[in-house]
Amino acid sequence: MSNHLYSAIESAIPDRAKPLIELADGKHISYGDLFSLVEKLASYLIYRGVKPGDRVAAQIEKSWQNLALYLATVRAGAIYLPLNTAYPLAELEYFLGDAEPSFVVTQPGNEEGVRTVCKKPNKAIVESLGQHGDGSLLEAAADVLPIPVVAREPDDLAAILYTSGTTGRSKGAMLTHDNLLSNARVLVDYWRFTPKDMLLHALPIFHTHGLFVACNVILLSGASMIFLPKFDVATVLCMLPKATSMMAVPTFYVRLLEEKNFTREATKHMRLFTSGSAPLLAETHRAFSERTGHAILERYGMTETNMNTSNPYEGQRIPGTVGFPLPNVEIRIADPENGRALPQGEIGVIEVRGPNVFKGYWRMPEKTKLEFRADGFFITGDVGKIDARGYLHIVGRSKDLVITGGYNVYPKEVESEIDAIDGVIESAVIGCPHPDFGEGVTAVVVRLKGANLTETDIKAALEGRLAKFKQPKRVFFVDGLPRNAMGKVQKNVLRETYARIYTRGAA
Repeated sequence: MSNHLYSAIESAIPDRAKPLIELADGKHISYGDLFSLVEKLASYLIYRGVKPGDRVAAQIEKSWQNLALYLATVRAGAIYLPLNTAYPLAELEYFLGDAEPSFVVTQPGNEEGVRTVCKKPNKAIVESLGQHGDGSLLEAAADVLPIPVVAREPDDLAAILYTSGTTGRSKGAMLTHDNLLSNARVLVDYWRFTPKDMLLHALPIFHTHGLFVACNVILLSGASMIFLPKFDVATVLCMLPKATSMMAVPTFYVRLLEEKNFTREATKHMRLFTSGSAPLLAETHRAFSERTGHAILERYGMTETNMNTSNPYEGQRIPGTVGFPLPNVEIRIADPENGRALPQGEIGVIEVRGPNVFKGYWRMPEKTKLEFRADGFFITGDVGKIDARGYLHIVGRSKDLVITGGYNVYPKEVESEIDAIDGVIESAVIGCPHPDFGEGVTAVVVRLKGANLTETDIKAALEGRLAKFKQPKRVFFVDGLPRNAMGKVQKNVLRETYARIYTRGAA
């Protein structure tokens, strides 16, 4: 019986005794340790009534047991729904109501709160899993009898990841077994991963980058990884001598470059540094190369498509570009109005077609239809060009999406919360260049006449209403927002006005 994604991962296990994960405390988790737990958790999900196609939501801290839950969900034929641990209950209610999971795993102590926000609390089973294996889930699954792998086809859903746009609420991107498997297999080959590799993994695993790129690539190549709960400069520098590769967001590299002992000597054993989830500044790319002798390999991906392009493993990695289309992935630059392909060098919307492209948005058939061309190309909303050498350059976004530290933020969602504050007439939220986060969430607010609101007041009012990464790093007050002849707020004017407000070390 074949489960398209899980069976491929299981068949790639080199030796169940081989170490798969090294933790920050030096403890090792073997392939056998992980997959024994996967089998127990999958059997427990089925025992509790989880059926093929059901959603299993997880809002839990990073741990090797969390990775096992992802694989167990796939093994059981269900759909994995990882959720950012920063979401407060007020935001979690939307995701659980929209996805209607039959099983929810939360952090110990949060069970009752989660039950209260589930759309169907009497039908959703709630268990807990802590960062160190504590909570109710592992204990409950300990004695369950093994149940065979549930068959799943390439086009069946394996995961739903919620992504952001510029208006409305988050959308659930439906990713199939083959979306994830085909892309990971390509990356194993393109980035030359082998069983000899040791990946330094400091990314979150509720996100495409840390889960589907990093973990799937390691599992399918039979390699190993140093699994850190979060990025900490001192810990990364301590563990780096054991690694051969590192996947990171630009912020990680900015932080490392601030350390005097991050040198050419300290990185001479490394074979690959990759960067994604947010734009890597060309100056960071050059500074890293000068310091270490390594050229960071920047690539381009999205929640909806996994990885689309990559700078070459062998060949020139050009600062400010995201390389070439990956094998079996098609990229074109098109006129945003009619989809007409544009000549090389012209700027237009980036469109993608390939086995990596998602199936559509969860319960949003009309939105899905709008985002695809008739010939199957997905309209990314990113704006770019392809130069004479074939390298893709991303020059902006056709939408006002803010990407901060690798996370997507809806301006409209933040604006709605600010506009509800007493004393506020209206607001506009933009992203401004930030040396650490790529973009800093920035709010421009119009106050009622006589209102004495301060930046501190706005920030305090948003505490508990929005995840920390969505909250503005700076708030500015103006008498009125700039508008065009049609009355639309000119966010491009605001971005130009506040383009240089962040400096190294800014909040």
